[in-house]
Amino acid sequence: MFVVGLTGGIGSGKSTVAGLFAEQGTPVIDTDVIARELSTPGNAALDAIRAEFGETVMQADGSLDRTTLRRRVFSDPGARHRLEAILHPRIRERVAQTLATLAVPYVLIVIPLLVETGAYQDMLDRILVVDCPEEMQIERVMARSGLTRDEVGAILRAQSRRAARLARADDVILNTASPEALRDQVAALHRRYLAFSTMQPS
Repeated sequence: MFVVGLTGGIGSGKSTVAGLFAEQGTPVIDTDVIARELSTPGNAALDAIRAEFGETVMQADGSLDRTTLRRRVFSDPGARHRLEAILHPRIRERVAQTLATLAVPYVLIVIPLLVETGAYQDMLDRILVVDCPEEMQIERVMARSGLTRDEVGAILRAQSRRAARLARADDVILNTASPEALRDQVAALHRRYLAFSTMQPS
């Protein structure tokens, strides 16, 4: 099975692009979705987060206070690395389990920190980067999340620079124009990936 890793900076439009691939019938495994599932009550990852970061990142009902945790880890690199050490191995295990259940020409794995962690290279046949200018990223994230410019800037600084992502890309989707233009780019890549999948060794 041909496996494509989709990445891009915050606010670049990864989720939108993944949704367009899903519309083409492509299975999408989103590591952000897995991370949220793993950190819900009843999951071992939440217990580990609580033990590591204390009650200040928890809400009264026992769920994770994601806003507080996000602000903490993006203002403290040490805290971010401790959180990643809890989540990343569990996420990777879930991704591998999901891949093992699929029998399709190709699959898309959304990995926001693909370039930063390098943790999925052995799973991937190709890397697709969703790209847009940094100022556009900032404006999009501020509009959707209510975060301040400084808070968005802290998240951007924790991610690879735009040039580093583009240097690792096999394919790039430029998400700066109309929804129709974005849809056309996805459709073209979908056809390309289907073609690549037929070249995979049996």
